[in-house]
Amino acid sequence: MTLTELFANEELRRQEFPVVRDKIFLAHAGVCPLPRRVAQAISDCAQSGTTNDQETLVFPRRVNEGRKLAAQLLHCRPDEIAFVGPTSLALSFVAAGLNLRRGDNILIYHDDYPSNVYPWTALAERGVEVRLLNTRGLGVIRPAEVTGQVDENTRLVALASCHFISGFRIEFEAIGKYLRERGILFCLDAIQTLGAFPVMVEHVDFLAADAHKWLLGPCGAGVFYVRQEVQDRLTPPIYGWHNVHNPNFVAQEKIVFRSGATKYEAGTHNLVGLAGLVAAMELALEIGVENIAAELMRKRGLLGPALQAKGFTVLNADVKSENAGAIVSFHQPGKDLAALHKKLADAGIVASLRTDRAGKNYIRLSPHYYNTDKELQRMLELL
Repeated sequence: MTLTELFANEELRRQEFPVVRDKIFLAHAGVCPLPRRVAQAISDCAQSGTTNDQETLVFPRRVNEGRKLAAQLLHCRPDEIAFVGPTSLALSFVAAGLNLRRGDNILIYHDDYPSNVYPWTALAERGVEVRLLNTRGLGVIRPAEVTGQVDENTRLVALASCHFISGFRIEFEAIGKYLRERGILFCLDAIQTLGAFPVMVEHVDFLAADAHKWLLGPCGAGVFYVRQEVQDRLTPPIYGWHNVHNPNFVAQEKIVFRSGATKYEAGTHNLVGLAGLVAAMELALEIGVENIAAELMRKRGLLGPALQAKGFTVLNADVKSENAGAIVSFHQPGKDLAALHKKLADAGIVASLRTDRAGKNYIRLSPHYYNTDKELQRMLELL
């Protein structure tokens, strides 16, 4: 299936994305609706589990396929991919598994999504200095601001690839290259870009992204990347039958982890979730991530000026293309955005209402590639 075929055939679009039959869904930066083929993969897996051992049906063939697909999306090796579930859990694995000590410091962004804040701020209890990045705007993190706030005691920088409200995409390749040259680890929360934009991990040490946003997959079925060269430095914080050697399921006196990123998968996999994740990754690769990114940027180019023409302030409306995300958030002084958000919802238009630290409300639009211009125009008319 191509984007051209999708937009030329409304019946095909409705078949592949059932949500479009009665809603205009513009909230993929939250929790996505499932495409038909992803839901079908989950259903087929569950149904097959009624007639046989669930694990035998999926593991290891489908899991290995998943590693290869994730490696293709991230341009890495399959043995650098683990499936541990939600983004929050994978980020917590990194925070808990590194040997950070008193006197070390890490750099984070306090106004990031809480999943990428709390695992790091908790390290203060171990005597680690948690530095909060200073920025000029909500989520506006430029390489110079990172390089100017690290020093010889900085052990790790943890950032999001794209801010969940402002839609600002960071130049993580440039940031990661700088940090790598100085021996500083780099952890990336990529949930707001994986499936929407090409993601290269050449200069990233750790990456986490659940499937339930732009990847159009199920909740709790995420991708966890750990660069092969740093796997010895990240000790698994949990132990189980799957990641520790136990011949014939007999526990041994000495704990010996499995090799590769599977050492972070302690127990039984979320099998139905993995079935959906595999289908979601196959769909993204079939459409082509570069094609998806181009279409999302085209939609952003349509929405920004139209919203500004209606008197709204659009966050990061004029940033350069490499910093432009698929999220378009807007506000207007004196406007009751909660009421406006409800008006959209009552009309079958799903958007998100988000609030910053100062208490300011924003309506966040996050259309995906399968949304049509007609749907966006309908939303704009209601505004």
